[in-house]
Amino acid sequence: MDRKPLSKASREDGLIVGRNPVLEALKAEKPIDAVYICGEGGSLGLIAKLARDCGAVVKQVSQQKLDAMSGGASHQGVIASGACAEYSSVEKILESAREKNEPPFVIVCDGIEDPHNLGAIIRTAECAGAHGLIIPKRRSASLNGTVFKTSAGAASWLPVARVANIASAIEELKKAGLWIFGTDASGRDYTEADFRVPTALVIGSEGFGIGRLVSEKCDFLLRLPLKGKITSLNASVAAGIFMYEVLRQRGNPVG
Repeated sequence: MDRKPLSKASREDGLIVGRNPVLEALKAEKPIDAVYICGEGGSLGLIAKLARDCGAVVKQVSQQKLDAMSGGASHQGVIASGACAEYSSVEKILESAREKNEPPFVIVCDGIEDPHNLGAIIRTAECAGAHGLIIPKRRSASLNGTVFKTSAGAASWLPVARVANIASAIEELKKAGLWIFGTDASGRDYTEADFRVPTALVIGSEGFGIGRLVSEKCDFLLRLPLKGKITSLNASVAAGIFMYEVLRQRGNPVG
């Protein structure tokens, strides 16, 4: 399959300001991550409904918040944050692996809220040959301008699926035959894992790691050795080490 870049949002900063522009963007099914609203009823109520229907997060915020976001432009009580690349789906990510005749290699980010970390993870995942990445709709950075820039353009090439529930997405991956490897300090040494099988690698949030429910759905928990006084690595650095172990092992096919 030819790799074509995913389309960018129309505005470089990813913000759509004002009631009519936001409403038209939603009607045209433009990729929208979040809608920030001050007030309710009337056209704002319609905007909120359309936003939820398309899967965007709707946030009630203060007038001061919108003023700061708009940089002085007339926002009329609403600003939408557009994605810098279109989202994919879990099925399309798995289809990509099938088309390449490769065992699936999927990265699952459980609550990576720092856009710089998410961008760095996307960049490494694309370089390491991952077929796609999964993020939750809430408690996560989205495909905004900072993520796109930090990924050095990799967000245009690597399919990213945004799901309502990470635990449910993991169940979908399991049904497709993937083994789920979670990253946790209580796990086994990462070099003991066999990543030549269909693999989903779960990376936890910067401060709290992977959630309890997500951890319980993992087939294996793996850790990185730490020799210094600091007890954890930056999420994107740790993710890079795991991903390149997958790449290293897949140079030796199963059997």
